[in-house]
Amino acid sequence: MAALRTLSMVIGAAVAALGSVLFIAWSRYVPGKRKWRRTGYELEYRPLGEQDNYLDRQILVLGLDGAGKSSIIHAISTNTTKSSSAPTHGFNTAQILSQGLRIELLEVGGSQNLRTYWTQYLKKTHIMVFVVDSTDDIRLQLARHELHRLLEEAPRLPLLVLANKQDCKSALAVSDIYSELSLHRVQGLREMTLLGTSAVCDGYGSSTPLQTVRSMLEESLHNIKEVEEKSHPLPDAPCKNAS
Repeated sequence: MAALRTLSMVIGAAVAALGSVLFIAWSRYVPGKRKWRRTGYELEYRPLGEQDNYLDRQILVLGLDGAGKSSIIHAISTNTTKSSSAPTHGFNTAQILSQGLRIELLEVGGSQNLRTYWTQYLKKTHIMVFVVDSTDDIRLQLARHELHRLLEEAPRLPLLVLANKQDCKSALAVSDIYSELSLHRVQGLREMTLLGTSAVCDGYGSSTPLQTVRSMLEESLHNIKEVEEKSHPLPDAPCKNAS
């Protein structure tokens, strides 16, 4: 019976992962006349024409299970914090509109079976946020391995590392997280920032308020937009001959 229960759990996890991947692929790659977005924990229908003038930008939020990714997305997108959230068994999304940008925060769950899909979402990502549980010193080596595996796949992608749960007494200092994640190997090779955060309060001790994190992300995306516009300027409008 124990073996049967284990097999059932494995099959269930695989089905959940496959369903999440298929839904994200459908919503991102299949053209249509409507747009769905997640607000909090409900999907809201919005006619596509309402936001046609916005440029799409994606922030990919990754990290091991239990790091606090969902709580961080909630805090950044709603300007509110909460004491706990359910584990993400598939994916979670939220949306921010910022001065002509439609920013999608996309979290893919951090369980072992879902981590194999992480690299599939790097190509359309403009910034990667990697969340670490500062109290989970046992799995920091695993977090380091997964982070550097991602960085090898996307050598130029801007990186923001959040040392989360800094409100806990057992949390490692941000400087220790820097060392444990071997971020010195990344420094200077790409745009990289490490911040201490707490998803259950707006700044605590060495924590950076999550609204400050949001402002930093928005500023970085607008800077990327300016660089793209300078690299690919719009053609001048054709002159009309006088009649």
